[in-house]
Amino acid sequence: MAAGLREYHVSVFSFQLMSNHWHLVLRPNFDGERGRFLRGVTATHTIRSHAHDHTSGEGHVYQRRFKSFPIQDDEHFLTVCRYVERNALRADFVSRAEEWRWGSLWHWNQKPKPKPPLLSSWPIPRPRGWNERVNQPLTEKEISAVRDSAKSGCPFGNLEWVESTVKRFGLQSTVRPRGRPRVRNPTSFNDNES
Repeated sequence: MAAGLREYHVSVFSFQLMSNHWHLVLRPNFDGERGRFLRGVTATHTIRSHAHDHTSGEGHVYQRRFKSFPIQDDEHFLTVCRYVERNALRADFVSRAEEWRWGSLWHWNQKPKPKPPLLSSWPIPRPRGWNERVNQPLTEKEISAVRDSAKSGCPFGNLEWVESTVKRFGLQSTVRPRGRPRVRNPTSFNDNES
C-alpha cells in the first residue's frame, strides 16, 4: 500500500488488513486514480504472495474486481470508517479495535506516526472520543446498509443524496435488483397459437 501511495494520487482515510480480505476508505485525487492505485496494489500483492508461497502461476489471489461506492461526507462517512476500523474487533481478533496493528485506528494512535505515512487528513473533523466510538458496536441496520452498498456499489448516504448521486454519476444499475426482470403476465405457448 505504501508503494502504491508513492506512485498514485489517492488519499486513504481508513483501512483494515485482514487475513483474507481488506477494506480501504479512500478518495482519488484525480480521475482514474482509484482504479490505477488498486490495480497496482493488488498486482504487487499477488506477485509477492505467489513468491512468498512459491506458487507462481498457480492461480488467482483475488476472486473478483474490487468493490467501491461513493460516501456522503457526514455521519455516513463516519459510519463507514467505524465499520472498517472495527473489522478485527468484530472478528474477535482483538479486545479493542485500536490494538489491531494492521488497521488505521492503530496508526492514528501512534506517536510518532509510523513511517511511511499511509493516512491522509479526513475531509470532515475527526470526532472527539473516536476510539470509544469505534469500539461500540454498530447497529444491525448500519452494518446491513454498509454491506449493501459494498455489494451493489450503491452510494451510501441519506436518500435524497443517494438519488442525486445516482443520477449525477449514472449509477442506476446499483439501485436496481440484480438479475433478470420478472415477467408480469406470462403467456403460455398454447395461448399464442389460437
